[in-house]
Amino acid sequence: MSFFIRKLTLAVIFNSCLFLILFIGIQNSSNKSKVDLLIDETIELPISFIVGSSFILGSIFGNFLVFGMNNE
Repeated sequence: MSFFIRKLTLAVIFNSCLFLILFIGIQNSSNKSKVDLLIDETIELPISFIVGSSFILGSIFGNFLVFGMNNE
């Protein structure tokens, strides 16, 4: 169980650091776009934020897939 908690903590810290670096990096971004969702559109967001948050969400979901697998 401690291996699971240690791995989860590492994933949370890594993704939080990526998110912080993302916010620092998009401060001077002037290219903006809307994301077309199935129901509605979002507000205009910097393209770098859209790409970076997609990468971070993929990393989080990938970590959850690894946690779901049994290492027997």
